[in-house]
Amino acid sequence: MHDTVLRFWFDDIEPKQWWVKDADFDQTIRARFGDLLEQAAAGELSDWRDTPRGRLAEVIVLDQFSRNIHRDTRLSFARDPIALVLAQEAIRADAHEALTPIERNFLYMPFMHSESRAIHARAEALFRDNGLEDNYRFELKHRDIIERFGRYPHRNAILGRTSTPEEIAFLAQPGSSF
Repeated sequence: MHDTVLRFWFDDIEPKQWWVKDADFDQTIRARFGDLLEQAAAGELSDWRDTPRGRLAEVIVLDQFSRNIHRDTRLSFARDPIALVLAQEAIRADAHEALTPIERNFLYMPFMHSESRAIHARAEALFRDNGLEDNYRFELKHRDIIERFGRYPHRNAILGRTSTPEEIAFLAQPGSSF
């Protein structure tokens, strides 16, 4: 089944779909992979971790599909800690070395999504060393927001957090959220 996830993500859709908010695309992922997300969140896909591509597929389900399936709700971020730990374990096992740069980019994405300064220190090196310049620039932008605020202000409303005056001013700027 992990091959189905990877085929969908890397072959069946256009790369621009990874980054745009599209209700129809979100519904497609929800219909095709919603049950799989719940299985991953329950730890039921652990056998996927036997291969580097299986590990990657599990991370994509927990990190990327979760955002599509639960768009604009707090659940879109609920599986981030699981995805991060799985990505960290994959790197410790050198599983990322068997992946292409674009595949590694998605293995590393939970680092970028973290609201931890320590995690972003590692993310910066991972994205820099991966060689995909656009993704590295995005990591630096994410890191700078975490350095400045200690969190992503654009998540505040969804997560029920009160924004500071500085965050409100930041959010009013063009391109401030992702």
